[in-house]
Amino acid sequence: MLTFVARRLLHAIPILLGVSMLVFGLVQMIPGNPIDLLLPPEAPPELIAQMTAAYGFDKPLHIQYFSWLGRTLQGDLGYSIFTGAPVARELMSALGNTFVLAVPAALLGFALGVGLGALAAFHQGTWIDKAASAFAITGVSLPHYWFAIVLVVIFSVTLNWLPAQGMGFEGLPGSFAEARSLVLPVVTLSLIPMGVVARVVRATVLEVLNQEFVATLRAKGLIDREVLLHVLKNAAPAALAVMGLQFGYLLGGSILVETVFNWPGSGNLLNLAIFRRDVPVMQATIVVLAFFFVLVNLLVDIAQAAIDPRIRR
Repeated sequence: MLTFVARRLLHAIPILLGVSMLVFGLVQMIPGNPIDLLLPPEAPPELIAQMTAAYGFDKPLHIQYFSWLGRTLQGDLGYSIFTGAPVARELMSALGNTFVLAVPAALLGFALGVGLGALAAFHQGTWIDKAASAFAITGVSLPHYWFAIVLVVIFSVTLNWLPAQGMGFEGLPGSFAEARSLVLPVVTLSLIPMGVVARVVRATVLEVLNQEFVATLRAKGLIDREVLLHVLKNAAPAALAVMGLQFGYLLGGSILVETVFNWPGSGNLLNLAIFRRDVPVMQATIVVLAFFFVLVNLLVDIAQAAIDPRIRR
């Protein structure tokens, strides 16, 4: 098991290095100069050159990359061009807010997805299967931002039951009144993981149900609940792989949802950085999100290997 974990860690290093190169290169291709946003058009050339040198934009690209990579590995993410604040402080605060949103959305989406997928598989061909499959496909197909706007119109504008925007608390919610601001964005974000997990679980459970050992279990007199546990255990590795990917998408793909609900998370921070051409914030946010994405999938690989020893080979 330790050899498997070490091998996976070694595989993660070139992935993160490649992501850092890709992020740095794509950010450099953005038209315009970030310094132009800080200085008026009539700014003297001497001041422009001084600001460009202060942020290191006057050096060759490979020197800029290795300098940025070295600082990043040391935990120094630089300073925001727009606000002047340390990027690490802004990013850690935004990431904390994103986790507050992503974790309950993942738990809700995964629980509904596993339940719907297993229910559809055990009732293949019936109206239960068709209803669960239709619900899962709807969750995958609906655009996040559109569904978020619909929820705001219904539950905030029309019924006035839930807040339309804002976080309403700092850190973690301490009461139900504070947690009310979580309801709409969490439900919105849980739709796609629910649909994807439900479809994968249904397909995997159907595949397991057609194997000979299930018939053997039934022949031995096991009740349906005991058979279900054995089936879900065999379907768990495939479901875990999809859950890891979906949780990574929740961390990095919630830009539009956070913008609609004005949620101060990493997606909203990245959206603002793109419009402001805030290069240090853009680079740091994307790289840190990529790091968490790789970390989550590494943990999923380890969990899969613990459940199914055949994966370690």
